[in-house]
Amino acid sequence: MKRHRLAIVGLGMAVTPHAKSLIDLAERVEVVAAFTPSAKRRSEFAARFPFPLCESLDAVMSDRTIDAVMILTPPNTHLEIVRQAAAAGKHVLLEKPLEITTARAVEMVETCERAGVTLGIVLQHRFRPAGLKLRELIAAGELGTLAECSTTIRLWRPQAYYDVPGRGTRARDGGGVLMSQGIHTLDLMLSLVGPVREVSSFATTTGVHRMETEDLVCAAAKFANGAIGTIMATTASYPGFPERIEITGDKATALMAGTGLEVAHHDGRVTRFEPDPSAGGTGADPMAFPHDWHRAVIADFFDAVEQGRAPAISGREALKVHRLIDALLEAAESGHRTVVKA
Repeated sequence: MKRHRLAIVGLGMAVTPHAKSLIDLAERVEVVAAFTPSAKRRSEFAARFPFPLCESLDAVMSDRTIDAVMILTPPNTHLEIVRQAAAAGKHVLLEKPLEITTARAVEMVETCERAGVTLGIVLQHRFRPAGLKLRELIAAGELGTLAECSTTIRLWRPQAYYDVPGRGTRARDGGGVLMSQGIHTLDLMLSLVGPVREVSSFATTTGVHRMETEDLVCAAAKFANGAIGTIMATTASYPGFPERIEITGDKATALMAGTGLEVAHHDGRVTRFEPDPSAGGTGADPMAFPHDWHRAVIADFFDAVEQGRAPAISGREALKVHRLIDALLEAAESGHRTVVKA
């Protein structure tokens, strides 16, 4: 098996589960450079992880032995860095969201496609074992015809989280609770139930937070398969609760709460998947979760590179959740039912 040579670009809060995963995957991935423009962050990273540092992005892009880059920088920087990586012929694994607008995200996806490089997106909730099990049950027809799906994301972020410059702004993050937090569970929902056709919604910034963008969204949704349901997302629910996806079919009802799953079948069977007690991240510490799901995303990305296929969450696949978020916010602003763009 080929050992890939990888550079990490961006050493902020999101780097920890990625770095731990890369240590686990050392037999197939060699991290040859880790870069951030912040000397302080480089020093802090070096004290925690055994990867060589690099002092310039140009050095990463000009090194022809590096075949892939992992980009963990703020969303508004993604397009330009991906352009450089694609021009240098390097595959890209990108932390969500793709970019701050869907137009910029589409440009990024098309740039990688033209360059012939693989673009994978880190939406790790798809690799939670309970989610994989539920997807398997749905595909096998265990739930029957789906009639309803309700997704609830009740998280907590203190004001100190949003006091970090740029956080929760359109200019840096591209949005609030939907783009920065809810995107993970919404992507998982779409992977289970399929695309949403249209939505009606409300969005607001509660008195809990001082921030530019929304911290609470409530919506009704109609799926392309005919199912209907609701979507609710917030970062104002103290102290934070496991995200829930509830799916009703004509053969069974499924409840996935955080990393746990229970499916009640009409024939009396109950399928259970016990939650991971180490999984958090719903409260004040957004990084309080195991790195197993990130490791699975990274492993799948390199499998895709080697097999010449798209990753499980390709750039084009991730555009689906971006377009859903656009529709939710557009419906809230207009007060009218909004069709989700294909």
